[in-house]
Amino acid sequence: MQKLQIVTAIAAMMMASPVLAQEITVWDVNVDDAAHATYYDHAKAAFEAAHPGATLNLLSQPDAEYYTLLGTALASKAGPDVIWANGGAQAKALIGGLIPLNDKLPDLISKLVGKSAFTGPDGKLYFIPTTLQGHVVYYNKALYKAAGLDPEKPPTTWAELTKVCDAFKAKGKPACFMMANKEGYNAEFFLSEAANQSLTAQQQADWLAGKLHWSDPPIKAILQAWVDTAKNGWYQEGGNSQTMFMDEFALFEQGVGANVMGLLSNVAHWKQFEKNMGVDKVGVYPMPSPTVAADQHEGAPGVPLDGGVGYGVNKDSPNIELAVDAVRILASPEVLSYLVNDTGSVPANTEVNTSGIDSPGLKQIMGWLATRAVPTTHANSSAAELDEWHRQSQLLYNGETSVDQAAAALDKVQAEAKPQK
Repeated sequence: MQKLQIVTAIAAMMMASPVLAQEITVWDVNVDDAAHATYYDHAKAAFEAAHPGATLNLLSQPDAEYYTLLGTALASKAGPDVIWANGGAQAKALIGGLIPLNDKLPDLISKLVGKSAFTGPDGKLYFIPTTLQGHVVYYNKALYKAAGLDPEKPPTTWAELTKVCDAFKAKGKPACFMMANKEGYNAEFFLSEAANQSLTAQQQADWLAGKLHWSDPPIKAILQAWVDTAKNGWYQEGGNSQTMFMDEFALFEQGVGANVMGLLSNVAHWKQFEKNMGVDKVGVYPMPSPTVAADQHEGAPGVPLDGGVGYGVNKDSPNIELAVDAVRILASPEVLSYLVNDTGSVPANTEVNTSGIDSPGLKQIMGWLATRAVPTTHANSSAAELDEWHRQSQLLYNGETSVDQAAAALDKVQAEAKPQK
């Protein structure tokens, strides 16, 4: 009797397996976020319309435990068909459990920016980025006008930026730039913003590999610019004791500073500032660099960016092709347009139509994606280097160390984190 029950159960499982096989499961930490609801609803509808009888099952996962749960699932050759991940180290730690997507989605991939955050050491792409992380400068147009500046002509060179800050310094208040470096994050942003034209493409690659050092002239010049801008009064008082998230951005909205190094991702972006300050009251520009490298053009600063979040396919999924198509739909311009509109995230797909969104700032940002994208230098630093840069940036800001001493300390950490053969 027991043997018959087991055989019956196995038969039932076998009969059910074709149905189960048509369910594509996605793990994502944002599924329960109301701001993402329309995006997920349209992705699910598009997938199920394209695959009658199949279901796209979007399962919310706890943010804090997500990567632990996912790692355990992948190690047991289980887990979801489609995997959500943050770009960078977190995504790259997962690629052993994923399939490369280059041959699966070549047309889609050709329309994307921010791919390096999801690319493995073999040069293959394991996640399709849907949103970007990166940096631009947002500015208060009313404060520019009050300082005698043209609010429709933001600076495009370091000399022009210096004149802007001189104008605000002459007035006394507000500060030219917001600074909130208690955690050292502002120093991270500054590193990428200042490097966007200061480094050649080869130097950016050398930095990632640990072959370009903190004491080398291009990087040392950025450290010096960090010191000089503080000495020249670009920032408000007490910048080293204020937090970035979200104090710095709230103070910017209140008019404490005329400019702020903001984000392209899910906070401190075009949508937040335009909503809180007014669409016609806030502008955006790529930050100029203090020096311009040989392969760069002065007056056309870059936008440091990389992939923000993306989706990959579990190599142990029983339905690889269906899972790949789910990723295609989640990253399609039609579906992503809802995410951009509702959350303010900047899409990695350059073909997303944003014409229906009343935002001059977003239109400018979208126009820069294809021609102005450069690496985020701080994201290509090791975690140990960033920790030390946090510390050294605060000491430099307070005048408690020299550029030479800071560079030497950072070189030592870099040598340990990225040893050269």
